[in-house]
Amino acid sequence: MSSAVRPGAGADHDYRIKLLLIGDSGVGKSCVLLRFSDDSFTTSFITTIGIDFKIRTIELDGRRVKLQVWDTAGQERFRTITTAYYRGAMGIILVYDVTDESSFNNIRNWVKNIEQNASENVSRVLVGNKADMDESKRAVTTAQGQALANEYGIRFFETSAKTGQNVEETFFAIARDIKRRLEESEAARPEVASSNIQITRPDPGTGTGAGAAAQRSACCS
Repeated sequence: MSSAVRPGAGADHDYRIKLLLIGDSGVGKSCVLLRFSDDSFTTSFITTIGIDFKIRTIELDGRRVKLQVWDTAGQERFRTITTAYYRGAMGIILVYDVTDESSFNNIRNWVKNIEQNASENVSRVLVGNKADMDESKRAVTTAQGQALANEYGIRFFETSAKTGQNVEETFFAIARDIKRRLEESEAARPEVASSNIQITRPDPGTGTGAGAAAQRSACCS
C-alpha cells in the first residue's frame, strides 16, 4: 500500500467512495442496489422512504475500494430530504426505466438537481433499467439513452436488476473513474487530498439504512 493519504482509508480498504442513486420512483433503484450489494432480486420490493444505503467493498485495479451507496426516494415529497445527500456524493448514478418514457424525460430534471446541489466535479453515469423486459413494452430505445448520455458527456449502461445485466459494470465503471480522480489528486497535492474529498457522513455499518419503508409491489426488473 502506498504511503499517500487516501480519503476514508481504513484497515480493510484503500479508498472509501460515496455514491448516490437517483431517479423517479419505481424505476428500480433499490433493486439495482440490491443486485449489486447482495446479488439478489425480488419482484416485491419496498419503496424507499427518504434515504437508504448499502456497503460493498470491491477489488479495483489492485486496490480495495469500499463503496457506500445511498439509495434515494424518487417521490417529490422527499426531494428536500435527499438533496442534502448530493453535497457529499463523489459519484451519482441516474436511473430511468426503459419501459417508462416519463422517467427518461425526467432525467433532465434530475441533472438540474445535480447541478444545483452536487459538487462541480462529481462523476455521473446514466442507467436505463429493466432492459430484460419484452421489446413490446420498451418505451425508450438504447439509441435514445446513448444520445442523452452523449449530450451530457457521461457513460451509459442498460441494466437489468432481475438478470444482473451490466449492474456490476455500472458500479465498477463509476468507481474506477472516481478512484482515478482521487489518485490524481493525491499525486498533485498529497498533503490536502484527504481534506478535499473526505467523506463526512457517519458510517453506521452495513445493511439497512436509516429510511423507514412502505410496501410496494413489483417496482423493479
